[in-house]
Order: sequence, then C-alpha cells, then structure tokens
Amino acid sequence: MKHRLIRPLGLALAAGLSLAAQAADLTVSAAASLTNAFKDIAPLFEAAHPGTQVQLNFAASGVLLQQIAKGAPADVFASADQETMDQAQAQKLVQPAQRRDFVSNSLVVIVPATSAKAPQAVADLTQPAYARIAIGLPASVPVGRYTKGVLEGANLWGAIEPKMVGATNVRQALDYVQRGEVDAGFVYATDAALMADKVRVALTVPTPKPILYPVASLPAGPNAAMGEKFIEFLFTPPAQAVLARYGFGKP
Repeated sequence: MKHRLIRPLGLALAAGLSLAAQAADLTVSAAASLTNAFKDIAPLFEAAHPGTQVQLNFAASGVLLQQIAKGAPADVFASADQETMDQAQAQKLVQPAQRRDFVSNSLVVIVPATSAKAPQAVADLTQPAYARIAIGLPASVPVGRYTKGVLEGANLWGAIEPKMVGATNVRQALDYVQRGEVDAGFVYATDAALMADKVRVALTVPTPKPILYPVASLPAGPNAAMGEKFIEFLFTPPAQAVLARYGFGKP
C-alpha cells in the first residue's frame, strides 16, 4: 500500500487536508529536511501495521505549526528545531511527555559544484565575491534561525543579511545553490548530501546549540494513538537505518 504525499497548500491547506484525512489513517507533518527519509520510512511502517496508510505533509517547521494551529489535521509533528516544538507545546498542541528527540543534524555552507570559489571561513561570505547567499527565512525556517544565530554570534549578520536570498524551507535554499542562482547557501548536511553532484560543501558550521529534531504526537489529531505508534517506530532498527542512510545522526 503506497503512502500519499501532501504538498504545501497555502491558505487552503486546512480544508484540503480535512478531505484527505478522511481517506488516510495517519497524517504526519514533518520538516522539509525529513522528506526523503520519511518517504522511505512510511511504507515500512505501513508494512508493520497492515491496513494503515501514512499521509505525509512536508514544509518548513514554522509553516507546519501554523497549519496545525489553524486546524489542519495531523497526528504527528516532526520539527527541525526545539523552538518550534516549544511553541507547539506552549499552544498546548503537544504535551511535554509526548515529545522526543529522534535525530541530529549539522549546518553547512554549500556552493554550486561548478563554482571556482569556496569560502574558507564564514567571515569570507562578507566578501564581494559572495553577492547572493541563500538563507532560510529565520521567522519560520529552523535552518534560517540556526544560521542567523551563528552569524549574530560572529557579528556578521549585519554584513550578510543584505545579501540574503530568503528561502521558504531548506530544500528551496538547496535548489537555489544547485541551480547556481546564488553564490552560497546555508543548509543541513543531510540536504547537501542529496545533491553531491550539484553542490559542494565548503564548511561545516558549529552551532551554539546542537541541531536536534523533536517529534511528538498530537492529542487532537484524528488518529493520535497511531501517531504514537509511528513515533515508536522511528526508534526501531529499520527506521533508524533509513535515517542513518540519509546522514542523520543520533540525538
């Protein structure tokens, strides 16, 4: 049984998801950087739970939270950062006891594979050679918040922000770089690995806090009980093997 994929639906998402949820047993809203891994994990979960269909919805973590808060049905929420899950908890969309960190990631600077230049340090991005830099929008995209935090800590945000080409999620930042539309970009290591033939990792950037992904079931979801089973499945060897294959680390 094949799982179905919901693409971001903008303002009409809540209504569209309501119709789709009637035909699906489990709805998982997950950060865009989890797309490939969760698309592989979903059929494994379905095989382990015959008769269950998994419906996947991917977007920036902040966008997903907005969707859920507005009533879009979801049973599981997987965020790329703690801050967004903290907001979900503050809005009582998830319970503290139900959230768990399940993978880790790292922040990298990438350049187009064909680029003749590559920064040797983050400060190099202030040079004129790097006129356009893809950065996730900090207000809603976790990778953007991680990036802004690093740059502010190094007193570089003021110099680099004017060069910023805002991305609505990490995959858009990756696309900007692989198409050569920008000179560099900040993404997760797992995303860079997906396009090793199109982009080149110039730097791995230490972050003040580890990049840990929390996941939680949503008590108000149509099938919260199955959502809890999906979260448990993420910690099983088959699911962990998929996550490791895509470069995610242990939390």
